[in-house]
Amino acid sequence: MEYRRLHPWDVSPQEAIRIQQKLRTQVAARDADRTEFRLVAGMDVSYDKHSPWLFAAIVVLRLPGFQREEAVGVRAEAKFPYVPGLLSFRESPAGLEAWERLRTRPDCLICDGHGYAHPRRFGFACHFGLLVDLPTIGFAKRVLIGSFKAPGAPRGSTSDLVDGGEVIGAALRTREEADPVFVSVGHRISLATAVAAILACSPGYRIPEPIRQAHALVNRLRQTGTAPDS
Repeated sequence: MEYRRLHPWDVSPQEAIRIQQKLRTQVAARDADRTEFRLVAGMDVSYDKHSPWLFAAIVVLRLPGFQREEAVGVRAEAKFPYVPGLLSFRESPAGLEAWERLRTRPDCLICDGHGYAHPRRFGFACHFGLLVDLPTIGFAKRVLIGSFKAPGAPRGSTSDLVDGGEVIGAALRTREEADPVFVSVGHRISLATAVAAILACSPGYRIPEPIRQAHALVNRLRQTGTAPDS
């Protein structure tokens, strides 16, 4: 798959912040066209922050049955330091290398990382969504910034994730009484549609199935250096 070349990657942390501040104005926090997705991809990037090696995987599933359409994984060397708030500059090049190997263009991409729920409102899912120009969702198991009230116990309950008086995401209960997960806009999607998509992709587990499978693939890459055939 092709992607947009929006900026150089060989930049300093100060330059990276300026790029974030410039590109965040291009994020579209609204539905691009469709609001129901059949081909949903999950992407995970894994590494030890003290190691130069990154492992990235993308798994494309077909809903509603979650049949696997394609899976790709790569091992890549990090060129950007580990800097909180700037992790997309460390992780995106590996993710893009996996994206280039992908033959199936998904309808939607779920990133294992925050989107708009970021100190500069430009987390990994926003950055990657702009690069691939696809409806993209930020998904996380923990809060990076902001506060929330615990959503109700039933599956599907939500509450606002708020920072500075602004709603930046949602806390979502994907399993009854399980800890909530945190959903935010990446690009070309509304928060309501992002929440609905995460819930649709989480029929039995707390973690959405595309992310679960991408995480499993990344773990295999880390352990063996090889990925299963797609």
